[in-house]
Amino acid sequence: MSAATPYSSSLAREIAQVALLRGNFTLRSGRTSTYYLDKYLFSTRPELLRQLAPLFGERLKAMETKLGVKFVRLAGAELGGIPLVTAASLHTGLPSIFVRNKKKDYGTSKQIEGAVTKGDVIALLEDVATTGGQALEAVASLRESGADVRGVIATIDRLEGARENIEKAGLAFDALFTTRDLGVTE
Repeated sequence: MSAATPYSSSLAREIAQVALLRGNFTLRSGRTSTYYLDKYLFSTRPELLRQLAPLFGERLKAMETKLGVKFVRLAGAELGGIPLVTAASLHTGLPSIFVRNKKKDYGTSKQIEGAVTKGDVIALLEDVATTGGQALEAVASLRESGADVRGVIATIDRLEGARENIEKAGLAFDALFTTRDLGVTE
């Protein structure tokens, strides 16, 4: 499912304007691409986060209905997911959790920051999903902490296998936008 309203179509164009880079890039998945969606160029802009937050709220409600669950927390993976989950948390009133790429080797030595109670039903918010690898790593860490992660909602789905990989792992998947919505072509 991707955005279809004039409001979200306008937002898709804005995101593409600020975040779409052309050239030769190696992605986290190891794949190469002639374009890169620099999440930090849209996730650090308050005027864009302000517009993304209600879209995440709508998708969370739709996913709850589809799955027959009620999310009690939202999670975001370091580093790109942190501003997104914060904006969505402020909009929905749901507490957020931050998932580090690896445990700290100082202080509390945590990988999960924020309160997680065993059995908490959680949705993970992602920035740009290519194969879904980072999202699945974050889900594994959350599950190790006792969370019941049910779904992943990406800001942008590059349409390169994330949906299939995440759904194969038994999770619901949705995206606010796809590369098609952003007008991206190789």
